[in-house]
Amino acid sequence: MVPSEDAAPQLDVDQILADPGVRIVVCCGAGGVGKTTTAAALALRAAERHGRRTVVLTIDPARRLAQSLGLTELDNTPRQVKGIDVEASGGELHAMMLDMKRTFDDVVLQHTDPAKAAEIFANPFYQAMSSTFAGTQEYMAMEKLGQLHARGEWDLIVVDTPPSRSALDFLDAPARLSRFLDGRMLRLLLAPARSGGRSMFSFVTASFGMFSKVVQKVIGAQLLTDLSGFVAALDSMFGGFRQRAEQTYRILQADETAFLLVAAPEPDAVREAAYFAGRLRAERMPLAGLVLNRVHRPAVPGLSAADSLAAAERLEREGGHEATVDVLRAHAGLARQAAREQQVAARFTEAFPAVPAASVTAQPADVHDVDGLRTIGTAISRP
Repeated sequence: MVPSEDAAPQLDVDQILADPGVRIVVCCGAGGVGKTTTAAALALRAAERHGRRTVVLTIDPARRLAQSLGLTELDNTPRQVKGIDVEASGGELHAMMLDMKRTFDDVVLQHTDPAKAAEIFANPFYQAMSSTFAGTQEYMAMEKLGQLHARGEWDLIVVDTPPSRSALDFLDAPARLSRFLDGRMLRLLLAPARSGGRSMFSFVTASFGMFSKVVQKVIGAQLLTDLSGFVAALDSMFGGFRQRAEQTYRILQADETAFLLVAAPEPDAVREAAYFAGRLRAERMPLAGLVLNRVHRPAVPGLSAADSLAAAERLEREGGHEATVDVLRAHAGLARQAAREQQVAARFTEAFPAVPAASVTAQPADVHDVDGLRTIGTAISRP
């Protein structure tokens, strides 16, 4: 017998959202599984039903979150969502989308004086790193989460992460930054700045002889000077960022955080969820459960695909039952799809039998407004 997603312990989402001890919910999973919608639905439910002052932070660059909440845009500043039903609960809902360059700029402004900040902003290496450098988004996501947590203004922060492997980069940000800042090459590049401000070119020339001439020929003395200035800025600024990122990492390991895996009953999505669950377990991070989206359920569960097809064939032979035959065949197709989805979901359940799960029936249309988010939130929380 194929186990279904219901074989897992039931995930009590309302208990998580109502618990004042839970201050952060992180939704993670593969792309295209409804993760952004799930995060928004949970944040809305926390505000409307449980009276919590909630902010939802999306790191996914997609604009669906703003659209579903009735906002014209999202940016790096939390915006209050109006028109939701919080009169009885007293809750609030705010939403924002990470702007990694603006967050990076804010870090610079906060931890350097104006003159130094202007110098950093003008540096070509900073301009490239703050906009396009691989890993910057994850570093800044960790920074922004830490900022929101430290402000203490929110009862609950709901984080919508990028697709799963990028979300792993989100978890890895402190360690990767530490390795970068402590790396041998970076220490070498910092040496001139720490020894009296000699130019990078002079330092390289004195230290490496013929090698420096090759470097100068390939990338130029000005580029080396820009790099020296950028690295010196990193040395003065990023020690504090590293400490804050590591502190946020510890917060993610604490009981005040709940990770929710979001998946669809598809092999790749469930595989990603299992991969992430293993990583969370290894990192001792609190995995609260699995939300399985877009699950198909036949209207008559007791009628098997085989029996439905057999009945359709009998009626077809008799004639005059075209509409009923079509319904029976459609039911057979849906029953087969549901059975396949149960098999796929069972792969996660068998690997992580103690992880609670909730499932959401596939919706007839994409969610694009607050009412749709309420429907999803109710479905996730259904006992």
